Amino acid sequence: MDNRGRPQKYRIVKQDPKVSHFSPRGKPGRPDEALLSMDEYEALRLADFLGLSQKEAAKSMHISQQTFSRILKAARKITANALVIGKTIKIQGGYYVISTREEAHLHRDHTEKVSPKTQ
Repeated sequence: MDNRGRPQKYRIVKQDPKVSHFSPRGKPGRPDEALLSMDEYEALRLADFLGLSQKEAAKSMHISQQTFSRILKAARKITANALVIGKTIKIQGGYYVISTREEAHLHRDHTEKVSPKTQ
């Protein structure tokens, strides 16, 4: 099966999360897991934690404002669902590049996490 449509662009993520797995206390047994991708995590960090506008945050991630809005909406839904139902939240995966530089030189790769080469 071949991919259809426009190739997906890497999302620029400025930093790895300090904690990548959150678990509710007081929930008996092994709770279900909610997966939050790295670009969804970055969208939450930029918009809700740092308070950037969607336009500023989209520019930081090198994506359109509409794409940022879709990612943020999905991230909020996943997080709210996990908090209300008592699921663990695991942050991993996605199509992203860790970059602290303003302009990253990106190359298409089939891995989930790519670090740009330093020059």
